[in-house]
Amino acid sequence: MKTVTLTDLQTDVLKYLELAELEDIIILKEGRPIGLLRGFSNEDDSFDRDLENHPLFKERVRKSRQKFREGKGISLEEVKAQLHKENLL
Repeated sequence: MKTVTLTDLQTDVLKYLELAELEDIIILKEGRPIGLLRGFSNEDDSFDRDLENHPLFKERVRKSRQKFREGKGISLEEVKAQLHKENLL
């Protein structure tokens, strides 16, 4: 994982966006971490990020974890089928 100062990032944003496609970059201000620059190496990365942060997806994960704790889990194939049925995949 690389680090970059906020000043350097502001000076050459494109350079660091391109580097972030390969690895995460910690942004430093006055020597302390203030942010994380994470690039997308392809369209799937962007889709995955959107999906992982979607409220309905998060709720589905929460419910699935609860069911799993109760011994009522479902297979990955069943999850995929449900997502396709609801046009979420």
